[in-house]
This record gives sequence, C-alpha cells and structure tokens, in this order.
Amino acid sequence: MKRRLQYPEAAEELGVEESWLRRHIKQLPHTKVGRVVYFTDADLDRIDALFHNEPTTGPLTVTPAPPSKGAHPLSYLKPLPARSRALRAG
Repeated sequence: MKRRLQYPEAAEELGVEESWLRRHIKQLPHTKVGRVVYFTDADLDRIDALFHNEPTTGPLTVTPAPPSKGAHPLSYLKPLPARSRALRAG
C-alpha cells in the first residue's frame, strides 16, 4: 500500500514548515478525502520537481553540446509547436 502522509509528516519529508504546505496547497499535488489531505511519495517527488532550479550562469550551467563541424551553429534548436486555430482566431 502507498504511504499516505498528512501535513506534519509531509512537511518533515520536504524540509519545509507545515504552514508553508497549508498556504500553498492549491498549487501542490495532493489527495483529499473529505477534509483530510494526504500526500503520497509521488506527490512529494512532484513537489520537489516543481521547485527544483538549475543554474543559468556559472560553472554548473548545463549547456547544449556544440554542433558538429559543418552543421549550422543553431541546428540544435527545435521549432515551437504550431498554434491552435482558437489562438489565431482571437
């Protein structure tokens, strides 16, 4: 059976205050049965991923691999997906 953690246990697992979880509950993945709020391990992993940041400058920055010789310098870029018709009509 999955672990079901309530606010105090989930806050301890995440290393945050219980009040922080309660204030941000609308933006966080969770399960609610009646008035009781539960967090599963998958919910805690998703919360951790939501607030994970990678450095954008400095020695730990993840940079794309340089293109091979002969390729265009921006060949690693991919185009954005097409917009839907609803966006074009408005």
